[in-house]
Amino acid sequence: MNLDQRVVDDIIEQARAEHPNEACGLLAGKNGDATKLYRMTNAERSPVIYRMEPSEQLRVFNEMDDAGLDLVAIYHSHTRSPAYPSTTDVQLAYYPEAVYLIVSLRDPNKPELRGFKITEGKVDEVELVYT
Repeated sequence: MNLDQRVVDDIIEQARAEHPNEACGLLAGKNGDATKLYRMTNAERSPVIYRMEPSEQLRVFNEMDDAGLDLVAIYHSHTRSPAYPSTTDVQLAYYPEAVYLIVSLRDPNKPELRGFKITEGKVDEVELVYT
């Protein structure tokens, strides 16, 4: 997956700003390339789980549809664990077409961002290419 470095920086900035709670958001675009970032509200306000605020998520999905954009990725942060999907992340992966991006702040000085496809409980890493 191609990611503009500005998008990566924005995801990491949001994760740091919302720490100690998990941050979350959506990336939209075309042909698998993310062109628009949507910072979302973690309705759980929790350091161990995220759930996008439902009315905000609906508004953003409608906005993406109106703009002719596809859901490219769903991102969230892990505050204390590696950048790898937890059991809960896998169970709640409802969008098999999306890449799931996880940024780990386990070492706040070295955030780690990784991407995964999660389909029917199977986790496959996706190569991230920074442009």
